[in-house]
This record gives sequence, structure tokens and C-alpha cells, in this order.
Amino acid sequence: METPVQKPISELSEALEALGTDKLLIQTANGTKIIQASILAPALLSLLVGDSAASHNAIYRGKYLGSSFTSAQSAAIRSGKFTDLYIGDYWTINGRNWRLGAFDYWYRCGDTDCTTHHALIVPDAHLYTAAMNPTNTTEGAYIGSQMYKTGLDEAKTIINAAFGSDHILTHREYFNNAISNGKPSGGSWYDSTVDLMTENMVYGGRQFSSLPEGADPWSSCHNYTIDKSQLPLFRYAPWFIHAQRAYWCWLRDVVSATTFAGFAYAGSSGNCDYYGASNVGGVRPAFAIY
Repeated sequence: METPVQKPISELSEALEALGTDKLLIQTANGTKIIQASILAPALLSLLVGDSAASHNAIYRGKYLGSSFTSAQSAAIRSGKFTDLYIGDYWTINGRNWRLGAFDYWYRCGDTDCTTHHALIVPDAHLYTAAMNPTNTTEGAYIGSQMYKTGLDEAKTIINAAFGSDHILTHREYFNNAISNGKPSGGSWYDSTVDLMTENMVYGGRQFSSLPEGADPWSSCHNYTIDKSQLPLFRYAPWFIHAQRAYWCWLRDVVSATTFAGFAYAGSSGNCDYYGASNVGGVRPAFAIY
């Protein structure tokens, strides 16, 4: 038998691409081993950027995570390391895509401190359609709306079926509950599990909802919220704001005495918009899992 010819690495044929199924050599404490590229890649990424909400919020990946939320994924979230989970990654469960939008978005927020590590999820498309109110009124703001009172019940059922009610985070949110002259004039802290998003979460700033003005900003517009920053998903991949162009979706911001804010206007180029509260729009809420 001929002795195999050994060549230095510099004389080997050069690979012009690397596939997930390719094998690489690594030196371990237990000797030289081979490892599949698809296994090595996330491990190297974790070593390079670390495992934390901050580092994982800064990377868009968009990887398919499977057809169910696993115990290993739950453990990765609960630990606060979010191992092998990145912005844009998604599950396809019961025919719907559920996409990672942020990590620890509500961490250390609320009148009761949120100390549970979590991953915020946004469905790619609306779950169903509904009106904010039976008539064109925003009396009582978001808390007073038919959407808040009963319109999200179906969404909660769908989400609980997909991820399990014991994996859905309950946190504290500051919601508007009164309006005056078409602007929010009151609010309070409420428990939240599944709720509509805000303009801030989607666009990174207010588009149609009111801003404080004058010498007394508190009285002129009581638009207080902990949902004050844009979700990383929409920052890095803004096309997911209007991923399903077939229908626009409700936001919870009050625009006037008769309208709430809406987005992803049907048939448009993805512009923001607003509608009378009795219009039927898409229900696309955000929630968090752990």
C-alpha cells in the first residue's frame, strides 16, 4: 500500500464556497476532530459577539427555527443568553410565521419591575380582521376600545395554542384610558400579555399620533408609554412592517377623536396611515415568550 502523500495546507486546492454540510478540522482538548460547518457557525458567532440581549438585538439572521417552540429554546430565553436565537428568526406554527422582533424589550420596565428575560414576537401577517370600535370614536382611548376589551380574545387563543399559555409573558404596560380634544389625557398601568403595537415600535417615532405641546405638555398630550423604541426587526428589515401587503393593520395610538393609527395600507408602497375607528383592519399584535 502506498503511503499517502502529505501536503502543506498552502498547497491544497482552494474552496470557493462553504456549505452547511461541509466538514472542518478543529483542535480540541480531546484531539483533532471534524465538525460540520452548520454547527460551527453559530458557535463561532456566539464566541465573537457574546450571548446577551444587547448582542442578539444587533444581529439580523432570519433563520427558520422549526414548527414548535422547544424546551431548549425556552431555556435559552429564560437564561438571558438567547443562544442561537437572533432577530428575524422565525417559527412556522399552525400555518403562520412567528418572527423574533426583539430581546428583553420590556426588561426592567413597568411600575412592577419586569425581571424575566423574554423574546418579543410579531406575526408576519395579521391574524384576522376587526374594528377598533363599533362607531368612529376613540373615547376611552385604547383601554376603552372594543379592540382592547374583546377584540384581542381570538389573538390570545391563537397565540396560546402556538406557544403555550405558560410561555407567554405577563408584564406591566402604561395604556391610555381617556382622551380630551382628540388627544390622550389619561392613562394607568395594566397587565399586558397580547396587545397592539405603537407607532414607536413600528416606525421608531410618531407619525400621526399626538405630541405634547405648549407650557403644560402633561395636560396637552398624555401620550406616555414604555413602548418608546423601534423594534430591531423593523429597524434592520423594514419590509416586515408591511410584509403582507394585502391588508393594513391597526396600531393602538389615538390620532383624533375618531381615529386610531394604522399601518401597512392595502395596495400602497408600505406607507403609514390612519383610519376611522369603525373601519375593519388587520389585527397583528406583539407579545413575548420565555
